[in-house]
Amino acid sequence: MIKANEYRTVTCGELREENIGQQVRVAGWVENIRDHGGVMFLDIRDEYGVLQVVVHNDELLKNINKECTVTLGGEVVKRDEDTINKKIATGFVEVHTEDIKVLGKCKNVLPFEVATSTNTGEDVRLKYRFLDLRNPKVHNNILLRSEIVSFLRSKMEGMGFREINTPILSTSSPEGARDYLIPSRKHKGKFYALPQAPQIFKQLLMVSGFDRYFQIAPCFRDEDARADRSPGEFYQLDYEMAFATQEDVFDVAEEVLYETFAKFSDKEVSKPPFRRIPFAEAMLKYGTDKPDLRNPLEIKEISDMFEETDFAPFRKKCVRSLNVPGAAAQSKKWFKRMEEFALSIGMKGLGYVKVNDDLTFDGPIDKFLKPGDREELIERNGSKAGDVIYFIADSAAEAPKLAGQIRSEVAERLDLIDKSRFEMCFIVDFPMYERDDDGKVIFTHNPFSMPQGGLDALLNKDPEEILAYQYDIVCNGVELSSGAVRNHDIEIMKKAFEIAGYSEDELKAKFSALYKAFQYGAPPHAGMAPGVDRMIMLLTDEENIREVIAFPMNSNAQDVLLGSPGEVTEQQLREVHVKLR
Repeated sequence: MIKANEYRTVTCGELREENIGQQVRVAGWVENIRDHGGVMFLDIRDEYGVLQVVVHNDELLKNINKECTVTLGGEVVKRDEDTINKKIATGFVEVHTEDIKVLGKCKNVLPFEVATSTNTGEDVRLKYRFLDLRNPKVHNNILLRSEIVSFLRSKMEGMGFREINTPILSTSSPEGARDYLIPSRKHKGKFYALPQAPQIFKQLLMVSGFDRYFQIAPCFRDEDARADRSPGEFYQLDYEMAFATQEDVFDVAEEVLYETFAKFSDKEVSKPPFRRIPFAEAMLKYGTDKPDLRNPLEIKEISDMFEETDFAPFRKKCVRSLNVPGAAAQSKKWFKRMEEFALSIGMKGLGYVKVNDDLTFDGPIDKFLKPGDREELIERNGSKAGDVIYFIADSAAEAPKLAGQIRSEVAERLDLIDKSRFEMCFIVDFPMYERDDDGKVIFTHNPFSMPQGGLDALLNKDPEEILAYQYDIVCNGVELSSGAVRNHDIEIMKKAFEIAGYSEDELKAKFSALYKAFQYGAPPHAGMAPGVDRMIMLLTDEENIREVIAFPMNSNAQDVLLGSPGEVTEQQLREVHVKLR
């Protein structure tokens, strides 16, 4: 496995019964020291495994403690039958040594035990990340990341894509998140920005005549942390294709993602072609554009049933229902806790009815139903005896989201989600535009996307009715990727930005490279960028994305290991023309 040198001739993980009688040298970290009545046992660990070492001379251990690094030589011996450890690969043998040398000393008191580091507070773990990464579980996440990235590269190259690196020092661009800004020393008062994504560069590569581009791209966004979002930087499998349609992009994504998830997980993976779900359908059925398709519950639109209702909370509202099979048998406490959850997400309450054996209803909403409503609700929801129908009513903007949260919470509490599989889907047909709180028309998604219907749609449709060739990949309720068929036509580009309030002069100023390039023969092109960190988070069953990043920031966007963000000298500030108040 390795080339022999003065520190080791073999690794700690490769010795087996066939090595008995050989003289070897190993090196690694002291994981454990045990005293068995005059005979000392060391567990030595490196990246490849753990090896038991027997020491008969206590003097050899005088300067040795846990987590120091050592090199030692000795004979490979078969373990006594009652000490064989079948849980580790080297568990049938041990090395007897009379020759130990300390290579790297370690403090006697550790901030935490390496073997149980994941039980320690996050800031302490990250402050001593070099110790935390010795924990086999944490260490193996990073090794798996390396294997996955290597596989992705190989797969993309095998499909004819060329890896091309794009700049890190770039310019600020209104792409939806805050930029990280870098003041220029040579150009007073001007700033570079770290790229939120290689968006403009990869489109320029297509205009430059490259047919299939990809890279494992670092992206920088000044965003708050979430369980599935690391603050600061993250990585994408970014790819773009010239003379390509939406389906061409999907074909690549399906092949790469299916093979990656199938290779690196024992779980069942949804086979291509993945489901295509329009955005409007996703918001109706699942209450989110990131649906977890392992959840069998579906939301129904029932607003029309309550247009003339006497029940004020439903009157002139968007009303959705959710049928939960067999939930009528749950306790009063269970229903109370669901109501508490509803209040915690901003609902004023959570109405429901239970379906009786004779298909009559019990529950707080029953008395507000008109003749015929019960039969209609049973038909629309596919309800049966013993089911519960929940009701969610709010504005047209909020009701779908609230219903989606209730759907997810009910499924979790009733253990309805099949966690033995990965379910992939594409969300398609996103709206091109939406209105902000002030009523202004803004881009919903990527401003560089091609509107469905092209220039004709921009000229003749209400902006809120225009759909875009934009799409997401979702896996188990996690957005893995977004992408689009790009707008490559300068006239369509000008009109699309005009609708969102940009003048042609502003378009020239903010997107000068694309504005110029699209006047020199741009090909139709399309692409997307699955998130590498999120893929690995799913494949490792980790709940927090920081568990699959070697040196992540903490949840407050701080690097507590190196101490960033940190202060700099007055001289450094003067050099980049920055003055602190």
